[in-house]
Amino acid sequence: MPFSLRLALLIAALPTTALSAPVQIYTHLAISPDGTRLLSLEHPAGAPGQAVPSQPVIYSLPSGSRSELTLCHDCVATSFAWRRDGQAMAYVLKDPSAKTLSVWQTDRNGHHATQLLTFTGTLQSLSYGPDGRLGVLAIENAHRQPGALEAGAPPSGEINAEVDEQRIATLENGRLNWQSPADLYVYEYDWRPDGQGFIATAAPGNGDDHWWIARLHAFSRGTDTVLYTPPQQQQINLPRLSPDGKQLSFIGGLMSDFGAVGGDAYSLDLTKPGARPVNLTAGLKATVTDLSWDCGPGLVATGLKGDRSVIWSLQDGLRSVWEAAETISDGRSEPGLACAAHHTAIVRQSFEKAPEIAAGPIALWKPVSRDNALQPPHLTARSLTWKSDGYSVQGWLLEPLKRREGMERNGKVPMIVYVHGGPSSASVPRYLHDHDRMEMALLDAGYDVFMPNPRGSYGQGEAFTLANRRDFGHGDLRDILRGIDAVEKSAPVDDRRLGLTGFSYGGYMTMWSVTQTDRFHAAVAGAGIANWLSYYGENNIDSWMLPFFGKSVYDDPDIYAHSSPILYVRQVHTPTFIFVGSADEECPMPQSQEFFHALQTLHVPSSLVIYPGQGHGMHNPQAWNDAVQRTVGWFSRYLMK
Repeated sequence: MPFSLRLALLIAALPTTALSAPVQIYTHLAISPDGTRLLSLEHPAGAPGQAVPSQPVIYSLPSGSRSELTLCHDCVATSFAWRRDGQAMAYVLKDPSAKTLSVWQTDRNGHHATQLLTFTGTLQSLSYGPDGRLGVLAIENAHRQPGALEAGAPPSGEINAEVDEQRIATLENGRLNWQSPADLYVYEYDWRPDGQGFIATAAPGNGDDHWWIARLHAFSRGTDTVLYTPPQQQQINLPRLSPDGKQLSFIGGLMSDFGAVGGDAYSLDLTKPGARPVNLTAGLKATVTDLSWDCGPGLVATGLKGDRSVIWSLQDGLRSVWEAAETISDGRSEPGLACAAHHTAIVRQSFEKAPEIAAGPIALWKPVSRDNALQPPHLTARSLTWKSDGYSVQGWLLEPLKRREGMERNGKVPMIVYVHGGPSSASVPRYLHDHDRMEMALLDAGYDVFMPNPRGSYGQGEAFTLANRRDFGHGDLRDILRGIDAVEKSAPVDDRRLGLTGFSYGGYMTMWSVTQTDRFHAAVAGAGIANWLSYYGENNIDSWMLPFFGKSVYDDPDIYAHSSPILYVRQVHTPTFIFVGSADEECPMPQSQEFFHALQTLHVPSSLVIYPGQGHGMHNPQAWNDAVQRTVGWFSRYLMK
């Protein structure tokens, strides 16, 4: 029987979770400053390969009564922001039939919409200032959507002749007034309390590439002042001004991706010229992932400590005010909070409990949504910890509630090790809800899934996140292998039926691991990296490598060779499936081609699929679903003999 036909029959036979309705997904929360309204972007989880647009919903608090915002047909609304009096909100609207974006303002109930702006380019991060003006990050006549996860524009003509610059602007009288220089790309910003300027993170040149060298700036009345230049191995995120404008807080740490925030909380005294930032969480065995002055008295931090989400008050020192083995978020930061004038809202979930919205004072939240109340648990999850080279390492073992017939042999079951991307990230408790999620498809197929958080991950403190710097693949693989040992001591896992997979840095770790050990009997590498030396010149974000490798490949090629799978590829015996998007700028397609070419030359069972037009985000649901199906089929082929 042809393998493609066997794959199709296998997928058709996968057990499905019997749910009364699709899981409702909440992707963005914004609470009004008066605490009476909560904006949420929501959509039901689609079937495999189906994209479902988000619907803006407004909840009245504390009653939880719900009303949907009616926009034009097929429009996509983003970047919702409340005016500081809570009586109006604004959003960006994209009409697929038009080439322009527009900004609209409504009353607090989402009614009486008024168009404020039409713009050709990109718009994001709307924010009302103290005087009622709207701020926004904008790129005029942008060549592509901002963000390294987006598909790259096809290369042509003179490269780097034109670079998109994202600038702060205020929206006044139907037009944008630029507030930051034309030669800086601005990533995040906050209004000064007097409304006469902004603080921001910014860097010159290529915005996707240069975030790793961004500095803190102050913009006011045409002036640009650099407030802080971080050291090479520190990236900065979430600049937030105190209500009196005297303190500037931010998160600083070794971060591999813009948007995957993690590090320590810092404060910079703006009343003292030349002052240096103070680390407010130095030595904390946890990772700060969110900061706000609006959640309660003083500065409030949210973060990850091992397997638990934590909220700390930084008003008078460091004090934990809430923690639990679940994930809380504002629909963006994980863990994170949506806050406004001491009102808070969260999306809370775990591996066993589906997401729901709650609101109220910190640790006293009351349910707002009940869409997923009938969703049952469909797996069991265990948090495991083990020792490796003196570090305490944590990970998750997921087991399906029901297992396909034939998966268990001699009392033992197969297991897939799923390595997260980053590396500055972590696997945290999320409700897995459909086959589009790789982990859920593997569980539905009957495998246990092990999700380790090796050195380089968030959750154990900044020293742990720094621990794989200039040592990619080596120490983190030891952590993973010792984690598998820990699993096998506590669960009936068959060591002869181990699989390995991951995407991005997880794809690299898959390529690396099969060159270092034969312990895995099948592997799937999504958007991996085969050769750090060639990768340096192929990717569009090479600035991220300097904090992790210390020097460029041209100044220290040995450290790049030290962690390159291609130099050890003759040691590979593990059947490996590889997939990648053709327009991926973070982990470019040639890296997957290079590894595949080597495996084919060495007669290692292997397969490569390239998805046309897809960037690192793999936004096309049909492409991602195809990769998921092929992954399940690959493991079945080699682990279920």
